[in-house]
Amino acid sequence: MKNQQSQNFGNPIMGGGELGKKIFFVILILIIYRFGTYIPLPGVNLMILDSIVKEQAKGILGMFNVLTGGALGRMSIFTLNIMPYITASIIMQLMTVLSKEFSELRKSGEVGRQKINQYSKYLSIILALFQGYGIAIGIESLNHNGIALISDPGIYFRIITMFSLMGGTIVVVWFADQINTKGIGNGSSVIIFAGIVSGLLPSVFSLLEMGKNNIVSTPFLLLCFAVVVFMIVFVVFMEKAQRKLVVQYPRKQIGKKIYAGDSTHLPMKVNVSGVIPPIFANALLLFPATIAGFNVGAETNGWRKFVESYLSQGKPLYVALYIFFIIFFCFFYSTIVFNPEETAENLRKSGAIIIGRRPGNQTKEYLQYILTRITVIGALYIAIICAVPEVLTYQFSMPFYLGGTSILIVISVVLDLSSQIQSHLLSSKYVNLMKKTNMMRRR
Repeated sequence: MKNQQSQNFGNPIMGGGELGKKIFFVILILIIYRFGTYIPLPGVNLMILDSIVKEQAKGILGMFNVLTGGALGRMSIFTLNIMPYITASIIMQLMTVLSKEFSELRKSGEVGRQKINQYSKYLSIILALFQGYGIAIGIESLNHNGIALISDPGIYFRIITMFSLMGGTIVVVWFADQINTKGIGNGSSVIIFAGIVSGLLPSVFSLLEMGKNNIVSTPFLLLCFAVVVFMIVFVVFMEKAQRKLVVQYPRKQIGKKIYAGDSTHLPMKVNVSGVIPPIFANALLLFPATIAGFNVGAETNGWRKFVESYLSQGKPLYVALYIFFIIFFCFFYSTIVFNPEETAENLRKSGAIIIGRRPGNQTKEYLQYILTRITVIGALYIAIICAVPEVLTYQFSMPFYLGGTSILIVISVVLDLSSQIQSHLLSSKYVNLMKKTNMMRRR
């Protein structure tokens, strides 16, 4: 009995602890989610859909098919995935900057955060309805070799599709909420992570098949895997990189004793904006190319000729604009995630100071200066990680699953899950140690 207790103490997961239950719960939710990505919308010709998706693999369909775990390529009820909720969350974050009411709501603590989250869910339902109706109209006109994708188009099909996709979004958002409350990790990120990981092995096999068929040479194949390994190591290093500012708290007097002030650090991540910039930049740039690709059979002139000649994936202008948009969104989103004025005010209210800087306006200016410098480094890092695979994807038909955006998302989620698991393990060990100490005292 004592040996069993000592084993459980050393390994809380195998001992049936809370962490083990959380992990198994997340796995169960992800299994159900993956089954849902194989439930197609009614009235869709799946064989024609497969041919269209292959033709549009280098457009926005290819990228969002990765982020939805293949649900878009199968036109399932989870086609919209959690994207409407993410878009709604970003809009609500913008509102906290632009609107005084939402700004006060964010500062009101946990109650305000829950209220903003509730508004985000309502907005995501509205966005899902609009996007679902847009998808229904868009796919009605698609065909391959004269065979229509939709067997029975019309208002009935549009309504069914719109509410089916909206319902799928609600279910996926509910999955994410359940992971947040009963599981481990950020639910939205874990859902996207599961979709990307599900396509990694097929992508690797596809790349190996290209080498087997002499489409690409063996040295180049080895070079690709070496580049991917280097990117993983580099991304892990940069995602953990921080600028730590020394923060000094004042001395405290309790009774007749005077205690020295504590010294701590204010961490500022190099990559403040996360994976939002490349996702937004991809969506903006690939949208014209995808619209041009939908007009199969139309005469190639005017704007379609310009898009195909200069704005197609891998072209110099496309890559230059891609880097520009990534840098722009990095700076834009970093101002939303980290507010120097609010941070400086919180430090002033708590009596803390940054060494060498006066409280108030001087601290705010210093934080803004540091934020600008590290955002430059973070923006360049994301631009390099995402732009280089874009060129390789175009030149050598490498799959999106091995691209920079996919690697960023996967590594970010893995690092977050790893840190949370370590926190749970330390907490569990501390609780067990306290119980063991109390039992020894009672004896």
